[in-house]
Amino acid sequence: MLTGGCFCGNVRYEVSGEIVDSTICHCADCRRVAGAPFVAWFTVKRSAFRFVDGEPRTIASSKAVLRMFCADCGTHLTYRHTDFADEIDVSTCSLDAPEQVPPRHHTWKAQKLPWVHLPDALPQYRGAYPNAD
Repeated sequence: MLTGGCFCGNVRYEVSGEIVDSTICHCADCRRVAGAPFVAWFTVKRSAFRFVDGEPRTIASSKAVLRMFCADCGTHLTYRHTDFADEIDVSTCSLDAPEQVPPRHHTWKAQKLPWVHLPDALPQYRGAYPNAD
C-alpha cells in the first residue's frame, strides 16, 4: 500500500495495486502545470487508486487529459488520458515515501529544456512511449 497527498494535507489518497510504469516527463504541459523543469509520475490501474480524504479539483489541460489537484494548496496529484481510461498517473513526489517508486525512464525528451542534463542511465524516449521514437 502506498499513501500520499497534497502539501496542505487536505487531500489524501491510497494506491493498493501494482505499479504499471514510472517515468520522468519533460513535456511542456507537465512543466507548466507543476512549475518545474520535469515531473515524476507513476501509473497504476484506476481501480487501484482512491482518494481517502478531501475532494480534489479537476482541470481539462487538453481535450483528452484531465488533471486533479488540491484546490487549497495547488499540489498537482493525478493525470488521466482518455486513450488509457483504465489507468491513472500519480505524481510520484506527492507520495509520503516517493523513494519507493523510482523512475524507469524519461519521456518527452524532445521537449526537455536545454539546460536540464540527465546524468542517470535511464532510457530516454523522444515522445510519450518507447515506441513513439
